[in-house]
Amino acid sequence: MTSRQPSILAAPTGLSPGRRRIGLLGGSFNPAHAGHLHISRQALNRLRLDEVWWLVSPQNPLKPAAGMASLEKRLAHAHAVARDRRIRVLDLETRLDTRYTIDTLESLQFLYPKARFVWLMGADNLATFARWRRWADILKAVPVAIFDRPRYSVSGAMAKVTQRFRHARIAEHQASRLADLPPPAWTFVHCPRHPLSATEIRTRDAGWINPG
Repeated sequence: MTSRQPSILAAPTGLSPGRRRIGLLGGSFNPAHAGHLHISRQALNRLRLDEVWWLVSPQNPLKPAAGMASLEKRLAHAHAVARDRRIRVLDLETRLDTRYTIDTLESLQFLYPKARFVWLMGADNLATFARWRRWADILKAVPVAIFDRPRYSVSGAMAKVTQRFRHARIAEHQASRLADLPPPAWTFVHCPRHPLSATEIRTRDAGWINPG
């Protein structure tokens, strides 16, 4: 049951996922980079997904607005980076008027009840995951796949989550089944690590936010 009023929700045009297996990769994408593309392709292959949707957030509640490029610029750059017909760049949080991940997930499940959604995240996001609004409900709403990132590990950053949901972890060699499992269900995917991060790109490219 969604916490938002179903009467105010309308399905965004151009999206008809049906029973497709869809990975959801949310974030600021400030900017999108090859690391996002790398995780998305790993998810498509390892989880046997039909598509990955990049959910470009208008503003991450846990990040300051200062230093954030405009939504239009971030969307345009993400489109340029997502060089795969199976990856869709979307401004769904703007169109659905959702600010938090759990609200977005509940809205999508209401609009597309036949789709099988999987939440995708890099291990670098785990350090703040327990600060996300209703973080436990995220794991109860959809299966979750966590992808290895340099300098991060599931044992340290996600200790609180792994303890509470340790019963819901599935073996990595069963990751292709994840989209079909009822939540809570999650797995940690080891894959070739991509070194790029948005922070490093912004550090070396001051023109990303304010082009000269």
